[in-house]
Amino acid sequence: MQTISDKTSAPRPSDGTPRRADAPGGGPSAFLSGAAVAVAAVGAVFVFSGLESPLRGPCALLLLLGAPAGALALALRELEPLGRAVAAAAGALAVDLLVAQAMLALHIWSVRGGCAAVLAVSLLILVTARARRPRRPHSARSRTR
Repeated sequence: MQTISDKTSAPRPSDGTPRRADAPGGGPSAFLSGAAVAVAAVGAVFVFSGLESPLRGPCALLLLLGAPAGALALALRELEPLGRAVAAAAGALAVDLLVAQAMLALHIWSVRGGCAAVLAVSLLILVTARARRPRRPHSARSRTR
């Protein structure tokens, strides 16, 4: 079941206009998102360069869960935030499990190959979601021409 909401979750700015929850502007969630992306990037460096570190496993795990979850969350923008988070997390687990199962069935499993396949699937989801989003005209003039 899909619910679409017009609710604003943030307080109104001083000029009285409502601020959307997904509007840029920072806050703790933006900081945490940036930190998660940085840790996932470190995980990618560890995995693809072959560096040995005690942090390789947790950083790679965040990469494997965060990349498909982020792509799916952007693809599911119409959902409410909690529903989007739950669906993105479940979808990320499904992508990881399907990639692992396919690679094991084909006898081509490797850590680097698994991470590359998950990143490729995440990129495919992201590009597909971006392509299906309708384009809005830039101004009223472009509609009248």
